[in-house]
Amino acid sequence: MNQPLVTIVTPSYNQGDFIRATIESVLSQDYPNIEYIIMDGGSTDQTASVAAEYAGRLTWISEKDRGQSHAINKGFQMARGEIVAWINSDDILLPGAVTAAVKAFDQAPDAGAIYGEGYLMDREGRFTRRFPYTEPLTMWKLVYLSDYILQQATFFRRAAVKEVGWLDENLHYTMDWDLLIKLAKRYGLYYTPDFLGALREYPEAKSSAGGDARVEEIRKMLERHTGLKRAPGYWTYGFDTWQRAWRYQLERASPRWLRLPAIAVSWCLRAATTVLIIGIMVRARLVYRNAV
Repeated sequence: MNQPLVTIVTPSYNQGDFIRATIESVLSQDYPNIEYIIMDGGSTDQTASVAAEYAGRLTWISEKDRGQSHAINKGFQMARGEIVAWINSDDILLPGAVTAAVKAFDQAPDAGAIYGEGYLMDREGRFTRRFPYTEPLTMWKLVYLSDYILQQATFFRRAAVKEVGWLDENLHYTMDWDLLIKLAKRYGLYYTPDFLGALREYPEAKSSAGGDARVEEIRKMLERHTGLKRAPGYWTYGFDTWQRAWRYQLERASPRWLRLPAIAVSWCLRAATTVLIIGIMVRARLVYRNAV
């Protein structure tokens, strides 16, 4: 196996409670040729003091940025690695992830990115389940319907990312999905069954707290790639977001004696949403088939 330099970038801002686990997950990799860059946005918590404990083993840059995508782009642009990845400051790489990623690129040297399996974990870092959506590349689904690729389990060819224009810095929630679509169209993506990364889930996390703003960004991003004002993916993510909001409001607003009926109503809404999403998936496949 070749051993090209792999650059890992961590965008960070006030994640001092979690960043030690992130750093340890990168520096404990068994791959011998890693460059690690932390792009901090000027944290005011203990992030800097934690990173200082690893001085000499990583590159630490702390300066104001224009958001997560901008921070990642700065890291990728200064990276010396042929292969790059980013791991957020509350997520982790799994043991052996970099070695597995390099082997996958050996098998698919022309791919724009490789991606694998991963886990979800709670605030304390306990694995709760496998990330349930990962599957081998299905182009119509990626472009029209859903981002089923776990970003924490994805590695990129730096030259390919540069060629498609880096991350879109106007995107706050969907920059990884947008980049994957661009790379898939131009170079293709390669799936490996290896487990590579884990995503930490908690209420304050960006995707969990995105709400309507995230749904609207999904709509605009997918419109660019599909030409559809409201692509099927807009409805699938929208219904899921709205159903969660409806359930939350029903359960909070109802008097105590109405809570059980309210929960029953919310589950009926969830069932109806599931049926609608299945219909949208069927429509997405037909739309894609007609488009190609």
